[in-house]
Amino acid sequence: MIFFDENEALSQEARLGWHGKRIQEMADRGYRTSRRLKKIFDDLGIRPGEIRSVDDLEKLPVISREKLVEMELAEPPYGGFEDPAAPVDRIFISPGPVYEPHLSETDVLWARAYHAAGIGRGDVVLNAFLYHMVAAGLTFHGGLRRVGATVVPSGTAGTEAQVQLIRDLSVTAFTGTPSFLMAVIQKAGEMGHDFRRDFKVRKACFAAEPLQPSLRARFEEEYGIDTYQMYGATEVGDAAYECREKKGWHICEEVLVEIVDPATGKRVPHGRLGEVVVTRYNPIFFLMRFGTGDLSRIVEEPCPCGRTSFRLDGIAGRVGDAVKVRGLFVAPSQLRKVAEKFPGNRFQMIVGRSGHEDLLTVRMEADKADPGLEKSFRDYFRDICTVRIDRLEFVAPGTLKEGDKPIVDQRTWT
Repeated sequence: MIFFDENEALSQEARLGWHGKRIQEMADRGYRTSRRLKKIFDDLGIRPGEIRSVDDLEKLPVISREKLVEMELAEPPYGGFEDPAAPVDRIFISPGPVYEPHLSETDVLWARAYHAAGIGRGDVVLNAFLYHMVAAGLTFHGGLRRVGATVVPSGTAGTEAQVQLIRDLSVTAFTGTPSFLMAVIQKAGEMGHDFRRDFKVRKACFAAEPLQPSLRARFEEEYGIDTYQMYGATEVGDAAYECREKKGWHICEEVLVEIVDPATGKRVPHGRLGEVVVTRYNPIFFLMRFGTGDLSRIVEEPCPCGRTSFRLDGIAGRVGDAVKVRGLFVAPSQLRKVAEKFPGNRFQMIVGRSGHEDLLTVRMEADKADPGLEKSFRDYFRDICTVRIDRLEFVAPGTLKEGDKPIVDQRTWT
């Protein structure tokens, strides 16, 4: 079986209709049972009957994590977003604190991601996510069980204990953070093991931490571990995952993901950078339009794997790290990607104003002005950052220092 279920192959028209139905159900039920959602609707003068489609969601505010914490502190434990009469299987806690009522263990949380990574019956998976209080350990555990894998609930045990479990239990896959897997591999080396030769770990699914390209290359080339990234937030669960093509993260069928302008809450055109906003269809906790604070953009092109969902183009950074230029966000991670293409030419982006317009200048180190380099840099910069360079200045090598900010915003708004 290629897909976890038939929903992964829906046409975009059918998927929009499916989302519209779930949005209607959540708005109607939430208005009747959730004090907070009813107050949000009433304060805006909106009736639940006005929320009937994906586009209608823009009538509602984006709820940031900071705002959710404030609401839960003012109205514990769930900020009034819950149905007080609904049964709750589990309650998790994340820093803030944020209390999260969860559905039963039959939920498909993370199962799509593990299925897409090829994990299933016959696999023994070391789950190195924390099980105590927070959602991670048990929800990842549940996803692994949904695909038929055997789970070793090692949690955050020490690296030596993890090595012993991998060896004694013939573990075939790992799920946790990339840095922790590397620490386990290094400990195995200290204990006299050759990780690739002596152990059976051939797949790894990561979350909660970026997987740097250089580290992915080490896992795959040195240790023979096929790596996959998963993305979500404790407040809304899983949101996206990589398939075998590793060309972006497929959006999960159980959530609606919007990419919005953080200042307005309005969706930006596909392909542009904005904040990831997630609505998870939940019959007991009615948190609509949760703002993750992460920056990404939508990839519309069909994926060769056959899944028809749109994808996220990874995470470009956090909202506070990005700078808006002529209405388009540019994040430091995008500049790092550009730098990988031009490793011998350190550069810095400077944003100023010329009259009432933004002016984007790039200072680049080079031995001399090079028209060919300038053209290729301008073109690649625009492809990655979606904004054009107004002025490119060549400066002598050594002008830019290691600790210089990649983005300097010189604009004043008086």
